Amino acid sequence: MARPGLCPRANLEVLRTEPRRIPMLAKVFPIKLKDGNQAAAEAIVQEFAPKGPGAEEGTLSFRVYRDPSNPDYLLFVEHFADQAAYDAHTGSAAYEELIAGRFADLIVEFVEVDHELLVSL
Repeated sequence: MARPGLCPRANLEVLRTEPRRIPMLAKVFPIKLKDGNQAAAEAIVQEFAPKGPGAEEGTLSFRVYRDPSNPDYLLFVEHFADQAAYDAHTGSAAYEELIAGRFADLIVEFVEVDHELLVSL
């Protein structure tokens, strides 16, 4: 977190001299979609975002990326306050209907990768 009056380079020095852990659970999901399902998958994700992650207190960020050079592929990058927040997210009615339900029918495979925060500016 930046301190008032410090330039960005000084902020890096603060990170070096005052390390701190920010509790957070980061999830990354590379997802291969069934051929020809990019638009349908994106529509479901657009519908899900405000109903699920947008309404959840413990979901800190929810981002879904497309790769213009790789059709039928999405990358989910999600941050949660803790494991309980992630469990609430995946247990929500919106998740069950849209992600575990309709979206799951469109995917070939996905990998769930947990990450720990190392640096945050």
